[in-house]
Amino acid sequence: MRMVSADDYLLFVDEVLDDMVRIVTELGDELANQRPDVPDSNSPYAILTHCLGVMEYWAGYMVAGRSIQRDRAAEFRAAGPVEELVERTRRARRRLQSDLANLEPYAPPRGHPKHQEDAGLPMHKTQGGALIHAYEDLARHRGQMEITRDMIRVSVRTSGQG
Repeated sequence: MRMVSADDYLLFVDEVLDDMVRIVTELGDELANQRPDVPDSNSPYAILTHCLGVMEYWAGYMVAGRSIQRDRAAEFRAAGPVEELVERTRRARRRLQSDLANLEPYAPPRGHPKHQEDAGLPMHKTQGGALIHAYEDLARHRGQMEITRDMIRVSVRTSGQG
């Protein structure tokens, strides 16, 4: 079995990111930063910020072996103007393409798992496994963002704001 090419992988990731950017853009600054009235929920802005961190860790660190600075907890507290987030997403896409330039799908990751007990998991065995995990996470969060958007829209309609 062969892994998909880096170019094919980027097409799949771009589709997910396009959907997420469309959601935050359509919601605008105020609603993109709103959290549904559900315990421990995240705003669409925070979800996309977290996804950029996912790409940075799994492709930048684990696959490319780049040194990164990531504050995962802060990703979920993130808020701000949508246009800045859209620009950060554009830069992250370019960086992802660069991170995959020397991809060796069956080779061990260039980064090392944060927790040694995770070292035997598929996403830590090969660079391809790390990328599959990253895509899985992005796709899951796209669905979360779609539901979050829908909940925010209903909340706005029922409160008379929209």
